[in-house]
Amino acid sequence: MAPSHPTSPPSPPETGRLLAVGDIHGCLDHLKRLMERVRPRAADRVVFLGDYIDRGPDGRGVLDYLLAFRRRHPRSVFLKGNHEAMFLDFLGGVDQLPFLLNGGAATLESYREDRGIRIPKEHLDFLAGLALYYETERFVFVHAGLRPVLPLEEQSEQDLLWIRDEFIGSAYDWGKTVVFGHTPRTEPLWSATRIGLDTGAVYGRVLTCCDVERRRFWNSAAPPALRP
Repeated sequence: MAPSHPTSPPSPPETGRLLAVGDIHGCLDHLKRLMERVRPRAADRVVFLGDYIDRGPDGRGVLDYLLAFRRRHPRSVFLKGNHEAMFLDFLGGVDQLPFLLNGGAATLESYREDRGIRIPKEHLDFLAGLALYYETERFVFVHAGLRPVLPLEEQSEQDLLWIRDEFIGSAYDWGKTVVFGHTPRTEPLWSATRIGLDTGAVYGRVLTCCDVERRRFWNSAAPPALRP
């Protein structure tokens, strides 16, 4: 089962970069290209904001990559997105249609083997262990956003994974910068209180990473093709 409402222990002082990565959606090529540019180091903490699967061609490959990444970078944080929630519901036989209507067929196809579709236990354990949010002294990382006025510990899982306009259109300040994905944009959203990092890789745009303390951005834009 997925964690209900985890509380994050106070984070130690960051000695490396504090990085966040937007919605991947099965776009393994974008993820590899982005990480080649960011070059995470041992002292860095990388927070992945969820939606690793669905719509894109290689959900399985993305999870394999993230599991290997976690072994190399054990300080990494992996958040739950609404698409992981729908996948878990599908696998549990609960309300299966939303998963299929929101790009889940591409994820299932990526797991197809000679004898049918098989989800490795390591992937199931990874999905079940995803956190709903991660908090540091200056930042809150969450997949979709926060409901205005409510403190972090009173936020519902539904809002943490699904909220859009009520969060983005609000001027409410939680006292920390909220770093989120979920709502695709043509470029990152950033202000004193918000950093939005879903830049629509699965829709033909790019995957984005941000050093949130220095406000430095990288993306997965392909290099220009060489002329023949």
